[in-house]
Parts: sequence; structure tokens; C-alpha cells
Amino acid sequence: MTDQTVSTIAAPPRAASSSAMQIAVLASLAATGTLATNILLPSLPEMAASLKVSTAAVTSAITVFLAVFAIGQLVVGPISDRYGRRWPVLAGFVVFLAGSIWCGLADDLPGLLIGRVIQGAGACATSVLSRAIARDLFTGAALARAMALIMIAMAAAPGFSPLLGGALDRGFGWRSEFVFLAVFAAIAAVAYDLVFGETHHATRTPLDPLAIAKNYFGLVTDRRFLVPAATVSLIMGGLFSMFSAAPRILIEALHFTPIALGWFFAGTVMFVFGAGMLATRLAPRFGLDRAVQFGLLLALTGSVAMLLVSVFDPAFLPFLGALSVFVFGMGIVNPLGTAQALSPFGEKAGAASALIGFWQMMGAAIGVYLAATVSHEAMFALGIVLTVASLIAVGLYTRRAKPAT
Repeated sequence: MTDQTVSTIAAPPRAASSSAMQIAVLASLAATGTLATNILLPSLPEMAASLKVSTAAVTSAITVFLAVFAIGQLVVGPISDRYGRRWPVLAGFVVFLAGSIWCGLADDLPGLLIGRVIQGAGACATSVLSRAIARDLFTGAALARAMALIMIAMAAAPGFSPLLGGALDRGFGWRSEFVFLAVFAAIAAVAYDLVFGETHHATRTPLDPLAIAKNYFGLVTDRRFLVPAATVSLIMGGLFSMFSAAPRILIEALHFTPIALGWFFAGTVMFVFGAGMLATRLAPRFGLDRAVQFGLLLALTGSVAMLLVSVFDPAFLPFLGALSVFVFGMGIVNPLGTAQALSPFGEKAGAASALIGFWQMMGAAIGVYLAATVSHEAMFALGIVLTVASLIAVGLYTRRAKPAT
């Protein structure tokens, strides 16, 4: 497969002259949701004390955000296919900014949860439409490369945000984290408006419940979408199960400090970055199918290794080695599988991107739940979740039809 150039669009004068700038702005859109998810983790005990609730109760601020974030994507995608990308993105940033301010001013848990609902409603627009806009602008290997860089941003946000949140909490208190999120949204909104005009120039799909249901049903029953999208969602479920299990493994079992845990999360970004860069080279040379298969093989190898480590040698270095192999494989599968799922559906890229985002967040929720409930031994539970998810993903991907890549 040969590398593709940016697709021709009727770009307005304010559109970016550089695809690198476009991708940088799209990365900020994609990172908004994951940044708002993990930045709070170091502050949960202080937030609980400030709001006079238990730490377990205040974690509902993360659960509520993820739920709205997932479901809202199913609504935003079709809206953008009907009315375009620009105004939904800008409205999403405004809503996210308003929710951040609300959270920063909250003086009880219900007030915080209301703010998080507002935040999630805004973040779902920016996240889902980052992928749709990439599909509007790029095709083929160029789309895979754009998705890889966007995925790196989405992985960097949860990787580095605990460190950032901890520093803000220590220096200014937990409310400063919401101030940071509000400022981030304002800057990203201005950057988006300066760099992009309207990018959706394909046929506009009608906005009515029957048409939306038909769009989603058509995607779900189309193997070109179903197989790669479901494969990516399974692997992403494994990634989020790792994020949720790592504190129990490293702090409780291996006696890491919270700061060391933050550095561990940040280190995972390096593996994702390397995998994303490799993915952009594998796809043009070997084709999307073979590149995704290679990533799945790595993910499965790391998953089985994690399970074996948990049984025979539950120490840090073996744990790190197994996890690194899985994360590297995930970093290849995620962008290439996403590009594969979106490529045939330019006329309804918003709906396709929304469905992928919804499945990924649902996969994340299921992975987090299973990692916490399968076993009291966190590393063993993580090994089981990763192995089962990877096995299903490999088996599912073998059912993919073999169109030209």
C-alpha cells in the first residue's frame, strides 16, 4: 500500500497550511477526555475530605464522567454528520469549560457530579470529532499515520496527567486541576478555530432517529467496520484494565510510592509513542491487515506473559517486561485498526467515529470492572483480563474479510 496524501478539501482561508499543525490540534481535541479522567487520581483523598464524603464516593466523579463521555459520543457523531464538525467541536469546548468551572466551584459531591456530567458532555464532542475530522482530511496510510499520532496524545494524557494533577494538588489544591482543564479547553478551542474551517464536505446525512439507527445498524453489520472496531475496543479494554490494576499492584503489592506510580504511568507513554511511530511505517510497507496482525501477536504475547508472571514470579521487572510487550502491541493495533474501521465510511465518519468511541469506553469500563473482580490478586486478575481480551481480539480479527489495503 502506498502512502496517501491529504485529501483535497475546500479549505477556507483560516485552514492550516501544515498537516503537522492540523494533527497537533486534533491531538489536543482527542486528549481532552482522557486528560480530564486521570488528572484527578492523586487528589481523590483530598477531594473526599474537602467535600466530606468517602474516597470511594468521590470516585463516582470519574465513573459519571466516563458514562456521559461514552454515551454522548453516539449523539454527537450523527449531529456532526448532519451539521458539520466545526460548531459541535466549538460547542463541546464551551460546555467542557463551563463544566470545569462548575467543578472547581463545587462545595459538595452532588455539585461536583453535576459539573462532571457537563464536562463529559463537552468532552465527548471533542474526542469523537477528532477522529471524524481526521477521516475528513486524510485517506489511506496518511489516515493511519494521523490516527497513530492522535492515539499517542490520548495515551499521553492519562499517562502524564496523574503527575500533573499531583503537582497542581500539592502546590495549589485540588480545585486548581479544574482551573487547568478550563484553561486547556479555552486554548484548544482558539487553536481549533484558527486552524480548521468546516471539514465535512461529503453528503450530509439526515438527523432523525430512524436514519441514525439505520446508520449504526449498517455499521454494526458491516464486517469492514465491525471486525477492526471490535478488535480495537477489546485491546483498549485491556489497556484501561492495566491503568486500574496498576495502583493495586505497584503500591499495595510492590510498595511503590504514589509519585513513583505517576512516573510509571508516564513511562508507558514512551512505549505507546514508539509503537505509534512504528505503526506509521508498518502500514505503508506491509498493509494494514498484516500490521494489525503483528500488533495483535505482540499484545497476546505480553498478555500471556503477564499471566505467567503473576503465577510464577510476581516481581516488578517481569511485570514491567510483560506489560511493555502488551502496550507496544496495543500501540500498533489501536491507530491502524481505527483507521481501518473508518476508511470505508467517509460519508458517515461522524457516526462511525462515535460508535468506535462508545465501544472503546464500554470496553474500558468492562476491563476495569473485571480487573477488580476476577481475583483478589491484582496481577493475576490483570493477566486473565489481558489474555482473554487478546485471545478474543485475535480470533475476531481472523474473521476479517481481505479487501485491498
